[in-house]
Amino acid sequence: MTAGAWAELIASGLITGGIYALVALGLNLQYGLMRILNIAHGEFLMVGAFLTWTAHTMLGISPLLMVPVSFALLMGLGLVIHRLTFRRLTRTSPNLDVFEARGLMASFGLMFLVQNCAQLLWGGDLRGYDFLAAPVAIGGAQFAANKLLLFVLALLFSGALILLLRLTLLGKGVRALMQSPTGAQLVGIDTGRLHPLMFGIGLGLSGVAGCLLSMTYTISPSMGEPYTVTALIVITLGGFGSMAGALVGGLALGVIEALGMHFTNPSLKSLLSYAIFIGVLLWRPNGLFVRK
Repeated sequence: MTAGAWAELIASGLITGGIYALVALGLNLQYGLMRILNIAHGEFLMVGAFLTWTAHTMLGISPLLMVPVSFALLMGLGLVIHRLTFRRLTRTSPNLDVFEARGLMASFGLMFLVQNCAQLLWGGDLRGYDFLAAPVAIGGAQFAANKLLLFVLALLFSGALILLLRLTLLGKGVRALMQSPTGAQLVGIDTGRLHPLMFGIGLGLSGVAGCLLSMTYTISPSMGEPYTVTALIVITLGGFGSMAGALVGGLALGVIEALGMHFTNPSLKSLLSYAIFIGVLLWRPNGLFVRK
């Protein structure tokens, strides 16, 4: 392989990994803070993709303008869902274990609800549009402009979340709740405000990921579930509750998949991902990027 071919292969993996990281960060935020394993997370990625497709094809709105709009709309939807579903479960569950189990069942129902509503609204056909598909030459390698844009925006949103959690007072409160919910509440951190806000931000990030994906790939109402599974693999790699770990894990998984599909069989992509998932669970159950 030439240097240009290697660059294209690694870049392809990083581009895919950027989306993996963005989806995983939102799910990791929800589980790490609130112990909500939101199996429906990928369905909101799908909603963001279809909202962008509708706005672009029917209203002529640029997908770039839909990036902040998708974040805002999905964040607002997340606030509503948390208020109607998970806040009530928090109040009625006698302990954390019961809440996790009930939250998991509720998110399963939410997944099928969102999926069927999407099929009712947009049908079951594949959808897509052309946007910045012209190739761009960088150092002897060629990349589609929309995929480069996808990678850059995914990194920007991922980095913004990590910086928010590390450098702001809000972020310190979130990290305190992740480390010790009881201790954080004893020092006056208001879970009643932080939980719905972070749940909404998590769904907002999934909406952004869907918006970016719609620029480069075809979309369908069933596209969300595989991304939820991939996000679970990524946060297992990076460690539950570790945002930097989710970013590194997403990028690493994208590159591993790209290399594996190139040197073996493309149909083995899922097998490779699940093998990594099981191996990490057995070897480092706390994640590869979390200190023991």
